[in-house]
Amino acid sequence: MPDSTPAVPAAALNSQLSAFDQLCDIVARLRAPKGCPWDREQTNETLLPGLIEEAYEVAGAVRARDDRNLREELGDLILLAVMHAQIAEEGGRFNISDTLEDVTTKLIRRHPHVFGESKVRDTDGVVKQWEAIKREEKSPDSHYLADLPTALPALMRAQKAQKKAARVNFDWTEVSDVVAKVDEELAETKEAMSSGDSTEIAAEIGDLLFAVVNLARKNGLDAESLLQAATEKFVSRFGQVEDELRKSGRRLGEVGLEELDQIWNAVKVRGRQATQS
Repeated sequence: MPDSTPAVPAAALNSQLSAFDQLCDIVARLRAPKGCPWDREQTNETLLPGLIEEAYEVAGAVRARDDRNLREELGDLILLAVMHAQIAEEGGRFNISDTLEDVTTKLIRRHPHVFGESKVRDTDGVVKQWEAIKREEKSPDSHYLADLPTALPALMRAQKAQKKAARVNFDWTEVSDVVAKVDEELAETKEAMSSGDSTEIAAEIGDLLFAVVNLARKNGLDAESLLQAATEKFVSRFGQVEDELRKSGRRLGEVGLEELDQIWNAVKVRGRQATQS
């Protein structure tokens, strides 16, 4: 497929710079007094929603195995990282070179089996060594899970907390133990619901969700991805239910649950048959 991207004016580029340095140069010019009014108004805070959105769009491209879109979305994500660093540099806090130096130093320090004399046998050994080095970098009185990012989606943060705890041996031995915990939390949720105590109900549902995330983790699965997939399946099937209603000249909201459930089950069966064929 031919590239339909419009040509970039030669004056906008400096051929003496690397591609990354050109990007940094362009961002600096956009933020300069005679640059773009929109870019000049941005702060680290105003860029946050876009940064999170772009990270999800990268994830979407990866899941779709869409390399063309992945290439574009990675560029957007890198652009926002450079913008954040440029804003920090203008405030005299740090610059992009400081950021790159920090991450380079961290990678070398945390990979002594590659850049030093350490010996590890497998991926599990690498992860345990990484965590041990991270703990050495922290203040002696800091808590192990204190650095969990608060901005992560809830499922992702729960699974990250569980994985980190498992690396220091705080983990169920068998999957059956986790299943038992899910059953226990479900029973406690039902008990709370029978009491009618909304605070207790909320707490128990939270515990149940946490236990289900643990079940996904112990099966080697990512809870965030599982829920995304389940939601996409629901959206697709619900769209097919809506299509079925349209065939009979009806719309959502005009049909009761019983009939909707019948159509849903028929759509579900068709989906399974299509998968098996």
